[in-house]
Amino acid sequence: MSRADKLGRMVSLVKLQLRLSEWQLAQLRQQERSLQDEQEWLVGALNEGRLPAGSSSESIARRLNRTSVGARAVQAQASQQLDQVRSESRRVKQLEQVAKAALADKLRDAEKRSLEEMTGMSPTVRDWTPRSASRNKT
Repeated sequence: MSRADKLGRMVSLVKLQLRLSEWQLAQLRQQERSLQDEQEWLVGALNEGRLPAGSSSESIARRLNRTSVGARAVQAQASQQLDQVRSESRRVKQLEQVAKAALADKLRDAEKRSLEEMTGMSPTVRDWTPRSASRNKT
């Protein structure tokens, strides 16, 4: 397997890792939105005095506190996940550039071999050009 092929596989793998990280970030953002919605509902319930049956304002306040703590934790996770997504995205771009260069080298080498075959010039004959033959005499 050529270097270009290996790099192409690496790019594919890193892209998959990036997609997974993006999916995880989306999940965290959804969780964050759900917690914020719950916070808004709880604050509204406390402010408007429309407490659910069997709930006291103290129990709603405790629930609001837990939800707030959870929301901050999810925000911190989402921030870290966003940093990871950005880092992986940069890595994908860098690997794509390296893979593109390696593929170009591979194609140039294949083209060079093809031209040599078309002209009937094998690598051993190429090494014995008149210049190299005169250098070997001295």
